[in-house]
Amino acid sequence: MRKPIIQVKDVQKSFKKTANHALLVLDRVNFAIHEGEIVALLGRSGSGKSTLLRIIAGLVAPSAGEVIFREHAVTHPEPGLTMVFQHFALLPWLTVLENVELGLEARGVSRPERRAKALEAIDIVGLDGFESAYPKELSGGMAQRVGLARALVVDPEVLLMDEPFSALDVLTAENLRSDLIDIWRGDKANIKSVLLVTHNIEEAVSLADRILVFGDNPGHVRQEVQVNLPYPRNSEDARFRARVDEIYSLMTTTALERMPAIPKTRTIGMEYRLPKVQISEILGLLEELASYEGRIRVDLPELAENLHFEINELFPICEALEVLRLAQVSAGDIELTAVGRDIVNADIQERKKLFATQLMQHIPFVRFVREVLDTSPTHEEREKFFLERLESHLSEQAAEEVMTVVIDWGRYAELFAYDYNSGILSLENPE
Repeated sequence: MRKPIIQVKDVQKSFKKTANHALLVLDRVNFAIHEGEIVALLGRSGSGKSTLLRIIAGLVAPSAGEVIFREHAVTHPEPGLTMVFQHFALLPWLTVLENVELGLEARGVSRPERRAKALEAIDIVGLDGFESAYPKELSGGMAQRVGLARALVVDPEVLLMDEPFSALDVLTAENLRSDLIDIWRGDKANIKSVLLVTHNIEEAVSLADRILVFGDNPGHVRQEVQVNLPYPRNSEDARFRARVDEIYSLMTTTALERMPAIPKTRTIGMEYRLPKVQISEILGLLEELASYEGRIRVDLPELAENLHFEINELFPICEALEVLRLAQVSAGDIELTAVGRDIVNADIQERKKLFATQLMQHIPFVRFVREVLDTSPTHEEREKFFLERLESHLSEQAAEEVMTVVIDWGRYAELFAYDYNSGILSLENPE
């Protein structure tokens, strides 16, 4: 049996909110990475993937558990572990060559040696001829190549990549992914393993030997998928599509397990973190689903492809439809409920009434807001009052995001009004 190069053991991470309350973002995360494999950590934004990657890199300390690299605990940045970040973070006053040399300079490597190593790394990533260029002269793809060269120049054993292609256009990202595989399969770099954080299912299938499906609230490994496809991988290949479909099914099942299916006796609580979805996105997806004439259920990978959506764009809208009982998701498919179809066929005012009914019946915090406004002598209340209630369960940022969604959905349904300047919620026509 292969010996693991990295072991993540019972890692937990909490962020203290108050003296008596902490927000748990990672809970009992366990997995190992072996030499000779690319592992993808696949999950939605905000699930704690990047926090976990920083813990593995020694940049953030876990609240509990440990990370083992080469049989010793990681407590600080390790020479054998290097990160490539989502944003290029190049120093604008330094040339490409000087940016690549930085890591070696920090380690006290002599100028001639670091210059030679930097030139070699620049050659590996295909940036020959741009050594004297400044970051402002580079495209996004070229800037990310500099980031990759900066990671390779320190001769790491494990490359940790935090959504390195998400800020790039589709074609540039595809080209850089292909080059990464060429570097991985070649003999010019000393990389033994790669751990890639991504929210893109096709990216994970195209690059990884093994995919760890990450759950959220708190972050944890839900399931492991062996890809078992030879390189280079063709996204049109039937086996590739089958893997993508399998993971869509896994992610919709695991992501929506915490939500009430239809029908279900259990309901979401006041602390539920509503997805950041606008009314226009909800109505747009309802219309799109209704356009598949003669089909009750629609395949999620097909829907994503038709809409040119990635997982981070499609899943939150699907989640919103689920919690509002406007659609049901299961086994990688989605179908409209009767109420969902009624909203599609209704006129503007009837849509608002139907939406208001769903909000009041199925979103407890919206119901709470309306009850507070109904019982207040002035029929109004400060936004801060509701934020403080949310912050007893969620982080400050998450509470603000949920409150924004509640206000957006509630205003559309004409359940209450909101004054941005004063931060006051009120009933437009109090009785």
